Amino acid sequence: MYAKCLKRVMDFTLSLLATLVLSPVLLILTVLGAVKMKGNPFFTQLRPGKDEKIFRMIKFRTMTCEKDAEGNLLPDEQRLTKYGKLLRSTSLDELPELINILKGDMSIVGPRPLLVQYLPLYNDEQRRRHEVRPGMTGYAQVHGRNTISWEEKFRLDVEYVDNITFFGDVKIIFQTALAVLKRDGISSETSATMEPFQGTPANDTETVQL
Repeated sequence: MYAKCLKRVMDFTLSLLATLVLSPVLLILTVLGAVKMKGNPFFTQLRPGKDEKIFRMIKFRTMTCEKDAEGNLLPDEQRLTKYGKLLRSTSLDELPELINILKGDMSIVGPRPLLVQYLPLYNDEQRRRHEVRPGMTGYAQVHGRNTISWEEKFRLDVEYVDNITFFGDVKIIFQTALAVLKRDGISSETSATMEPFQGTPANDTETVQL
């Protein structure tokens, strides 16, 4: 009952309240972002949602659009500004996703929406993460975020899909608030954000055991 009906009601109610309460913060960050990023303060990108339906996710921009001589975007660590690092470490860059939640594209808690180009790379088990709406935060985010492997992250996503409860969601929300205050798991060990997912080898026995 909760997963099929009440979860969406809670998402809409809480995100509407959060949008109203945080509207001054959203306004300040919009103006400040326009100055710091020298233009559009928002970053939008197509992401797969429930049942792999594509939607446009919105966040506050944390990186510049600087390119090399050949017209390719520079690596993340070179485009990520000090202002952007602050937004990411406090998760303030995620606040515009409240709009996605209100629209029904996302949920407060669920597997994080990843890149569209990853869709062909998932195995059947990993693909199950799209059986529910993606979340602003999720089970994997409070168990390592960007410091755990892709395979572990997807395992946690599917575990969440199979065990959605009201109290479980409330616990994840509180754990997220604690992780934000501690600024845990923002970057992986080798990247400013997270290394791109390359797919899981079919003969990866360690992954099968997960």
